[in-house]
Amino acid sequence: MMSKKNLHAGFTLIELLVVLMIIGLLAALVGPSFIKKGEQGKIGAAKAQIQMLNTALDMFKLDVGRYPNSQEGLAALVENPGGTQRWDGPYLRQGKDVPLDPWEHPFVYRSPGEKGAYDLLSYGADGVAGGQGENSDVSG
Repeated sequence: MMSKKNLHAGFTLIELLVVLMIIGLLAALVGPSFIKKGEQGKIGAAKAQIQMLNTALDMFKLDVGRYPNSQEGLAALVENPGGTQRWDGPYLRQGKDVPLDPWEHPFVYRSPGEKGAYDLLSYGADGVAGGQGENSDVSG
């Protein structure tokens, strides 16, 4: 014989919908903060890569006596650009290629730079100069 207690065991459709609605609201509130942390992580990674490239450029200058020009670019850190007797590279340990920024775009290198001997930066997520948030330019 079934008791009334066993007949009503389980959840009603309304209860399930309320729980799903609460889960959806929590995801909507918490999700953007996780996305923002991901953006900040990529910006931090870009700054760290720029610092690593700055160190490699300084080592190049110590050996060669100058920074690579814009035409030679960052490739001069992994391959002798020619015409440099004292090149003692490669100056990067990450294999044969210059690393890309966290958004898979090449870093922007200009020498002479607008702000010093050279400019080294990432254009951010959109790969275009300027922007805000994740699309803003990142420099060391």
